[in-house]
Amino acid sequence: MKWRLCAAVAALSLLLSGCSSLLARSYTSVTPHSATPPAEGDSSILRVENYQELVNALIYLISLGEEEGTVRMYNYDQDVEQSLSNACLEVVQEDPLGAYSVDFIRYDVTPIVSYYEAAVEITYRRTREQVSAIVAATGATAIRSQLKDLLSSFGTEAALRISYFEGDETYIQTLFREAYYASPDTALDLPEAQVYIYPQGEESGRQRIVEVLLTYHLEQKELQRRRTALARCANEIVVSIWGTEGDEAIQTVSAAVLDAGHYDPEGGGSAYDALVAGAADSEGLALAALLLAQRLELTGMVVPGTLDGSPHFWNVVRTESGYRHLDLTRGADSRGQYPLLSDREMAALGYQWDTQAVPPCGEPSDSQEGTEEVPGTSSASSDGAE
Repeated sequence: MKWRLCAAVAALSLLLSGCSSLLARSYTSVTPHSATPPAEGDSSILRVENYQELVNALIYLISLGEEEGTVRMYNYDQDVEQSLSNACLEVVQEDPLGAYSVDFIRYDVTPIVSYYEAAVEITYRRTREQVSAIVAATGATAIRSQLKDLLSSFGTEAALRISYFEGDETYIQTLFREAYYASPDTALDLPEAQVYIYPQGEESGRQRIVEVLLTYHLEQKELQRRRTALARCANEIVVSIWGTEGDEAIQTVSAAVLDAGHYDPEGGGSAYDALVAGAADSEGLALAALLLAQRLELTGMVVPGTLDGSPHFWNVVRTESGYRHLDLTRGADSRGQYPLLSDREMAALGYQWDTQAVPPCGEPSDSQEGTEEVPGTSSASSDGAE
């Protein structure tokens, strides 16, 4: 039997990823790419009459996870061999599901009295479980939510079918980091993230499958242990400070974090390190402050930036006068208050940050509330989700 081979050339030379907000849309389980082609009494025997129907038939077989299928080509006035070769290459190189899941397709053509019959064999590089686990997500909020779910379970892989995709690996990487820092209760070990986009190239349309692979530094058992210990500790602290509101609550949270743990530039970078282990760097203190703030239904976020050119983390919180910066590594002032600073004051002290990703923080005399929704801001009621 003479077989033709179509190899998948979906290049995986992809870098890491991330970016800003898009439209907030809902997300659902993945659906087949195209309409179901007509079958001839068997779902694996499909009837086509032109090239686009041939492409759709191959995609349909892949969407079902079929390893074998039969395509009958009726009234086909094009070169059958060339059409099959082109269709196989298009599916494995340009269709998101094909580029993600298929290794290669091979076929054998037999002329029948009134049609050509192509016996198709599909070899996959993904399991059926991986394909069925693909979820659709449109917009930054849905993508970030899926990444948050992955991180909250300490999962290691996710595949998203994204419509109207105009980003790149850097865009996904930014959303991944936003999701991580918005969930301090599970932000215990920032994993290494690899991001792959299928297919590559703007000419392949605006729909992509984005694969995210995570590698943690800690074992799953240890991550779960720390999560449990952190939740217990945070709950005990919240019980002791419950009842404060507004700016007083912000000051109470700040004092509670530094009562539980001190600032150590060489310490760990999680809320667990700050509240349970008793010492943390700026990242750990900022995550601990956000965790307690969420429990008290305060709105805030962790801000990654630099101080005098070195990496540094702090919080932005919503106060009675609008958003303000709060850096617990500076400690309390002479009045025992933790300074809530404006953008101008922070810049004068040597801080730098992405001003597009953080709400503007006015002067202390400003009275505007600043209710604009910003990626990464969160409160207990929303648990960091947008």
